[in-house]
Amino acid sequence: MDKPGIVVAGASGRMGQMLIRLITEGDQARLAGAVDRPGSPWIGRDVGEAMGGAALGVTVTDDPIEAIAGAQALIDFTTPAATVALAELTAQARAVHVIGTTGLGEDDLKKIAAAARHAPIIRAGNMSLGVNLLIGLTRKVAAALGEDWDVEVVEAHHRHKVDAPSGTALMLGEAAAEGRGKPLAELRTHAREGITGERVPGSIGFAAIRGGDVVGEHDVIFAGQGERVVLRHLATDRAIFARGAIRAALWGQDKGPGEYDMADVLGLD
Repeated sequence: MDKPGIVVAGASGRMGQMLIRLITEGDQARLAGAVDRPGSPWIGRDVGEAMGGAALGVTVTDDPIEAIAGAQALIDFTTPAATVALAELTAQARAVHVIGTTGLGEDDLKKIAAAARHAPIIRAGNMSLGVNLLIGLTRKVAAALGEDWDVEVVEAHHRHKVDAPSGTALMLGEAAAEGRGKPLAELRTHAREGITGERVPGSIGFAAIRGGDVVGEHDVIFAGQGERVVLRHLATDRAIFARGAIRAALWGQDKGPGEYDMADVLGLD
């Protein structure tokens, strides 16, 4: 019981199952709970057996209060509405909340910020080391190149992803905007269609591809006159995100209330 207890939200999902496997196979934390959506066929079952393996002694529940009460951290790759509700509960329990959920709106982020006044929240659109290094490089390249270099963020994901652009693509766009000293909201251009007119100087464009089982691919293209600089990250194994989330949950154990990201966890700042 000396190991931090981690609850996994969205236990039946692909990321939820990956997290459960890595936590139970590792020696740094223990699986303290498994939460799934109301009505899930996994509710009331041992999570190990629900995953097709041996029993793990943890019953899947749709009551996050019960699960979080005995835990030190919760890892959450769910939906915006579920994440906001879970943030309020982890704040009350003073547990670390690791958020990998994407598609969060401004109102969602305000509620998460309010919860972070009471407990540590680590939120990132991508938990991998490589992507977070790419974000730092994007910021530096954008600062070094002038606004006559056009910026495009192109991302590809599997056919089941429901939001676009991806959370990682938005993080890369924000890094490029920061490098230019402006907020992304002033520079962002959505996917183009029809007669769009000439490109607005200094704008940052986004394009999203959805298909097959692509884990995640992100390109940041800096296009100048006669040359291009392309920064790229390819994810081939979903486990990189799960490992990063577990690392964040462990890192947050001795941290005070506040909002953190993977750059903090990895010491990249």
